[in-house]
Amino acid sequence: MSTAIIIAGGVGKRMGQDIPKQFIIIEGKPIIIYTLESFQSHPQIDQILVVCKSGWEETLWAYVNEYKISKVKWIIAGGSKGQESINNGVQFLKEHCSENETIIIHDGIRPLVDELVLSDVIVKCNQYGNGVTSLPYNEQIFIKETEETTKQYVDRNTLRRVSTPQAYKFGRLLWAYNKAVVENIGMSDSSYTNTMMVDLGETLHFAAGSDKNIKLTTVEDLELFKAYLRMKQ
Repeated sequence: MSTAIIIAGGVGKRMGQDIPKQFIIIEGKPIIIYTLESFQSHPQIDQILVVCKSGWEETLWAYVNEYKISKVKWIIAGGSKGQESINNGVQFLKEHCSENETIIIHDGIRPLVDELVLSDVIVKCNQYGNGVTSLPYNEQIFIKETEETTKQYVDRNTLRRVSTPQAYKFGRLLWAYNKAVVENIGMSDSSYTNTMMVDLGETLHFAAGSDKNIKLTTVEDLELFKAYLRMKQ
């Protein structure tokens, strides 16, 4: 059994829009629906929980029904930051998931998740207990000496870019969030499930990634998304 938690609780101030970015209409369809369709069509996803921006739950239910996203079983309100929203989802699933169930966490504003990427995080999770989408880091990284100078760099062969989807066994995921909340570990604005897990001493296992799996945070990202859609058509 595999359950997806889709995080759609953000505001998206950098988009300069009057509505949350996950509800922006692109080519006649809300961004969040593109994301949900990828999970709806994947044969290994059994059910979906969406953690939505508070006050937008009814709007999202209307879209889910319009586009026949039948795997969405629950829509709940998110928190004030990403980690709070994910924890809301994890705590909600206590009544619906067994310890060994695979939980896939994904950003609602990453609408171009490939079937292969989603499959591989599930495979890695079943093998090792978790799987995190990753890619090589192809740019050079330098460490600041001052605001304007540097004389030290990081070997890019030691780096990986990690994003969502990520998959974890539910029992371990619930343990991690319970501990993190009580001890205030890995729950900052810049934290995510993967960084929290490492802060708690967990070893993560890399799964396949894709450069198309972009996170839509700026107007320029929207234009790139539109270009990918035109390529698919």
